[in-house]
Amino acid sequence: MRKVLILMIWLSGTMFSCQDVLEIEDINNYNPELVWNDANLANAYMANLYPMFGNWNPSADAFSQQIAGIPFYSDRVTITNGEFKLWNYTRIRLINQAIVEVNQGNLSEADKQSIMAQALFMRAYTYFDMVKYHGGVPYITIPQDRYEDDLFVKRNTTKECFDLMIKDLDDAIAMLPTKIAPGSDDYGKIDGSFALAFKAKVLLYMASPQFNPTNPWSNAYWQQAYSVNKEAYESLGAQGYRLVDDYSQIALSEKGPEAIFTVINSYPNKTASWDHGVRPGSESRGPAWAVPTWEFVKEFPMKDGKAYNDPSGAYFQTDAEFLQNFWSNRDPRFMQSVVWNGKSYPVSGKTDKRQYTALGIAHELDDYGINPDAGVNSTNLDRYTGFFIVKNSLLKLAQAEVQQYDVDYVLMRYAEVMLNYAETANETGHMDEAIQILQAIRARAGIEPGDDGYYGIDASSKEALREAILMERNIELCFEGHRFWDLRRLRMLDRLNGTTKHGVEAIAVLPNGQNMPMGDARAQADQNLLVEKDFKYSVLQVPRAGVQINVVPETYYFFPIHQDVLDRNPSLEQNNNWGGSFNPTLE
Repeated sequence: MRKVLILMIWLSGTMFSCQDVLEIEDINNYNPELVWNDANLANAYMANLYPMFGNWNPSADAFSQQIAGIPFYSDRVTITNGEFKLWNYTRIRLINQAIVEVNQGNLSEADKQSIMAQALFMRAYTYFDMVKYHGGVPYITIPQDRYEDDLFVKRNTTKECFDLMIKDLDDAIAMLPTKIAPGSDDYGKIDGSFALAFKAKVLLYMASPQFNPTNPWSNAYWQQAYSVNKEAYESLGAQGYRLVDDYSQIALSEKGPEAIFTVINSYPNKTASWDHGVRPGSESRGPAWAVPTWEFVKEFPMKDGKAYNDPSGAYFQTDAEFLQNFWSNRDPRFMQSVVWNGKSYPVSGKTDKRQYTALGIAHELDDYGINPDAGVNSTNLDRYTGFFIVKNSLLKLAQAEVQQYDVDYVLMRYAEVMLNYAETANETGHMDEAIQILQAIRARAGIEPGDDGYYGIDASSKEALREAILMERNIELCFEGHRFWDLRRLRMLDRLNGTTKHGVEAIAVLPNGQNMPMGDARAQADQNLLVEKDFKYSVLQVPRAGVQINVVPETYYFFPIHQDVLDRNPSLEQNNNWGGSFNPTLE
């Protein structure tokens, strides 16, 4: 324990006092003989790198249309500010330290191989994030010495970075166990299944329009992406990975067959902010900071898999009809993901509770609207929409316990592997394989198959199926942090540019359509007697003050290198879409 404590102190000092290698700073106070000759210390060293995989984040999709708020005001990203910059060379230094020095110690061959494999994966994972942000970066593979190495390193081309990532992943896969079983003490560590699935994702990005703007859909990278994504889908399927039967349990049933890689949470040692961030204020420790938009509510399909306004659908409605009945006949994932006014919501163990958002009726921490009959103003008009998130919520937690949320964070699940495979299959002429994937996901969701068995999928062309896959990602992976990056990867940020967001106000009404007296409405709501149809609904822009329109320019397909980083290393070039000479694409 004394040695572990020493290592923890050393790591803490390294993390917070040392600067990035490429910023020409020294990293001191590292004794490899202490760490790499003791298996406990070596494993502790690696354990301290695992926070890189993050945890539940209620605002993960805040940059998309799914979550309220206008994140992209004019000049949100500049060369000199810290927005959307990623330069993780302190972590790279620590990873390279492990890769180079683990073989110099006196550990068992099994321990050396395990540590080497994990570190190689971590290096590829870290570089992928940086390349996704900026294009090619300096791909450093050794812990640089301040006095002996040239620290003014140029950027590798984006192609070189992808090739090196794939090499690191291949080397890692060769050494990793194929699958770490849920009952193993090592569960939560990187295994070969996760590494293969991640390699497939890297190749999907490599083929994507983001990196191939002049040849987005027929470039040579799509074939390799298809081959590896198909391999990942089939290999993981053979290992027992599959869709869980109940969509609402994708994360709540921990260590399930859909979870490919999870970050282990366990109260009180490690918790996450999910429930704290998505619950209505009256059931949390403050207002929710991530709520769905009306735009996203409309995007969930109906029970037949088609849009509400699709004339060919069994549940076709006009916009006006849909607004007054938006909760009916929907894709079951809508009920499993979103809370709306009047919905049954057994939070905090309250089995008969309905959630209200109507001004003058709902709790002041939950209300939304401008109804003058309420005699009070809502304080939530700039942050709420009349909807809340229920997906992955641990409803059994009482209000005082919301910060005890310790559901394991599912970083990658089998549904994502399936959708990645479907995308590459469609782009390489294997539409039948892509359709089968969408059919399986929609069947699990509970969508009606229809007479043709297509579950409402439009497979009339490659372009139509491309949109169907993108829509399925939008719904299936909602609130998990994919949407903005999917649009960016596909060069579809114009779908966010110039947009605003809206919420829905509910006002209680009598059967004749007139507004219900507020006193009567409150009395009935106190008994949870009001249901959705007892209200009329209207659309309100949100936020009502401040920035109201997203500004997402073309330059955001690759973010700039921070000017401070450029000033520290004169060998670095800025991206050509930000005034520099470096081409961040693969072209």
